[in-house]
Amino acid sequence: MPIETIIGGWVATGLTLFIFSFLYKDNPLFKLAENLYVGVSVGYTIIKTYDTVVVQLIWKPIVENGEWTLLIPVAIGMLMLTRYVPKAAWISRYAFAFIVGVGSGLAIPRTISSFILKQIEDTVRPLLTLIPGEGVTFTWSLLNPASSVNTIIILIGVSSVLFYFFFSVEHRGPGKVVARTGIMFLMIAFGAAFGYTVMARMSLLIGRLTDLIEFTDPSYGRPSLWLAGLTILTLVVMARRSRSHPPEEK
Repeated sequence: MPIETIIGGWVATGLTLFIFSFLYKDNPLFKLAENLYVGVSVGYTIIKTYDTVVVQLIWKPIVENGEWTLLIPVAIGMLMLTRYVPKAAWISRYAFAFIVGVGSGLAIPRTISSFILKQIEDTVRPLLTLIPGEGVTFTWSLLNPASSVNTIIILIGVSSVLFYFFFSVEHRGPGKVVARTGIMFLMIAFGAAFGYTVMARMSLLIGRLTDLIEFTDPSYGRPSLWLAGLTILTLVVMARRSRSHPPEEK
């Protein structure tokens, strides 16, 4: 097995166990892994942003392709740095105003289309059919009864939730029943969202535990066993040391 794979297994195992040590209590091992994670993440983000934005979108198009018009957005971006010069800080307002204006103009239509119009489109489903000369008829498909049931549930859920947030009418009598129905739908939605989040986190945990089991293989040098013992021993030593030398009261 390549040496870099073995080293990667040891590093991954150690950092995973150091993070898990926080389940016992806050300790230097967890702080080491946390600070290392934050530092590597920030460093990677800076390098990736520099390569993606500065090199690929600014330097190469200007130097290699002669796209000198890109100097205009570069100048606008440079104006933001005047925030660090107190006497010239007012110039940065033009750059911020331009960025906020363009960003809002691009984001607002997409947000309305994705989160409002799309939701309305998915909510408005045919439940009653208007046939000329026969009036309004309710259709029930024996081949797909769940479609009609889902439509009824969506109608009741959306109507009751909207009524719950309609505070111009006091929730009394029948209105109280509708409002409580809306609360039930809200709780179901929040519970489903929370359950989905927990499932996603559990999948990450299962992935880490699977790696720890894999790294018990002799081909890696059994880093899971060695580092688990070392982590436990370190925590025990630090716990005994903290008991023998309690912090002084100020």
